[in-house]
Amino acid sequence: MIAMAPDQEQSARTLSSVARDRRARLGLSLRALEERCVDPETGTSVGRNYLDRLEKDAPNLTPPRAPELRALAIGLDLPLPLLQEAAGYQFHGVTTRTSASSKAQAFVAQFDELAPEDQDRVLAMLEAYAGKSRPVE
Repeated sequence: MIAMAPDQEQSARTLSSVARDRRARLGLSLRALEERCVDPETGTSVGRNYLDRLEKDAPNLTPPRAPELRALAIGLDLPLPLLQEAAGYQFHGVTTRTSASSKAQAFVAQFDELAPEDQDRVLAMLEAYAGKSRPVE
């Protein structure tokens, strides 16, 4: 899967708009996308009917479960966290704090893969740098 950083426009977008725009960008038919949308962990797939309803933001659309989101991430070739954020926004009104900076996004992605003790060291270093940049009162 390509690790694409979401752009500013996608940071508070619905899953429907992300899926619709990405499928168009990839030049895929609904049938071709359906074939790609399979969760590697469970084998769960996302059907063409659901994809069509999702893209149209149909009323009473059922929020996707974790296996379906993983399948969508594979099919759309997008990072799972991007789809989780978009689904959270669309179905639950949840917004997350995101950064337009690709450097910050790369930092977060790498930070999450560090061991807990290394995360603590990085946080201490950030706090030390932040303290230096603050005006002395």
